[in-house]
Amino acid sequence: MTSKVRFAPSPTGLLHVGNARTALINALFAVASQGHFLLRFDDTDRERSRDEFASAIEEDLRWMGLAWDSCVRQRHHIANYEAALARLRDVGRVYPCWETPEELEYKRKRQLARGRPPIYDRAALKLSVAERARLEAEGRRPHWRFLLEPGALAWDDLVRGRVELQADHMSDPIVVRADGTFLYMLPSAIDDIELHVTCVIRGEDHVANTAVQIQMFRALGSEPPAFAHLPLLTDIAGKGLSKRLGSMTVRSLREDGIEPLALASYLARLGTGDAPHPAGSLSELARNFDMSRYGRATPKFDESQLARVNAQVLHSTSWRTMQPRLAALGLTHANESFWNAVRDNLERLGDVQDWYDVCFGDITVGAIDAALADQAAASLPSEPWDGATWQDWTQAIRKATGRKGRDLFLPLRLALTGRQHGPELRELLPLIGRRVVQQRLRTAAGVRAPTPANLGL
Repeated sequence: MTSKVRFAPSPTGLLHVGNARTALINALFAVASQGHFLLRFDDTDRERSRDEFASAIEEDLRWMGLAWDSCVRQRHHIANYEAALARLRDVGRVYPCWETPEELEYKRKRQLARGRPPIYDRAALKLSVAERARLEAEGRRPHWRFLLEPGALAWDDLVRGRVELQADHMSDPIVVRADGTFLYMLPSAIDDIELHVTCVIRGEDHVANTAVQIQMFRALGSEPPAFAHLPLLTDIAGKGLSKRLGSMTVRSLREDGIEPLALASYLARLGTGDAPHPAGSLSELARNFDMSRYGRATPKFDESQLARVNAQVLHSTSWRTMQPRLAALGLTHANESFWNAVRDNLERLGDVQDWYDVCFGDITVGAIDAALADQAAASLPSEPWDGATWQDWTQAIRKATGRKGRDLFLPLRLALTGRQHGPELRELLPLIGRRVVQQRLRTAAGVRAPTPANLGL
């Protein structure tokens, strides 16, 4: 049987990095197994689901390089859910309940106060026909619960190993609200059956849901798929990322200059024990994908590690790949020599603008000794310049001034780039050019560069 997995976000907000990891692992599993990757929007929540969020999620997934084989929306399948609900009602596996939210909360608090687990007491099943008629006459509309059968609920999880829960310790879940809308549990199971999903890969916060849904699958006449429950990401301090949604969306990382391959490389290796490092491509990640490598330890999302992987991705990116992106940024003078010179000094692609200005624009230079600046200007060789020009020039200055090492190179770097660190000056010098070098040396020595006014023009 061809494997089929699904990523099923609710379009109620932007794609969070934890959900992006789940999407990525599903996509890699599908590619590695030559299977099918389904994108399914769980949008039965009419009030919170938004088309703009669905579009934003699709955009973020495409940005990450993830391609789905098919896409469905649950809101188009309501008739299927109604039909399945009717079947379950006919066999007594769903039942109506008339308690209000306030009454249910009161029951919950009383159970907790008595030291009991807050499990629904199935009071609705004990109502007589007359009592039901009275509640309906009051204008109450029932919500519907799925009736759990007693006993163990067990499965062999691809991440957690053998999992076993007791249905006796769980509440019958609400599957339909009083307003007739479906909650998550039942439509998810119905779609997994009808869309032939073979493996459900999701977060460990769904473990209890899986136990319930196994009974739903079987009540609907189907065997459940395989399951894999991944530990949820935390921040470096061990706190849940959900508390930092504003800074932990894929959109925010994109805006912060994170490369899609860097994010994919980092997320794919979290929880495997592998040190974070960039992959050459998503295809490489898929070739090396192994579900058994994901363990139960809590993976911590470290922004500093992601930043290092991001820098490594940029450092290995070829000019051919980068050329259209630099052109889109308006860096019209950037060429292969420029990119090769500066890429090892970038953490984010946005950093390239600073080095572009160093090579082709106006910058604020650092002040240096006037005598050194004068001698450096006097020692400048004629153009054209190449990779050997820097060494020839600095040897000439050293002979003339006796300066060497840091006493020579740091002042020249400050005069030419305005920075104490950066790319090799032997690579930058031909890009900056003789005229601009002379001008910056004069400025660094405290002498104003010539203008039409002070030239008497």
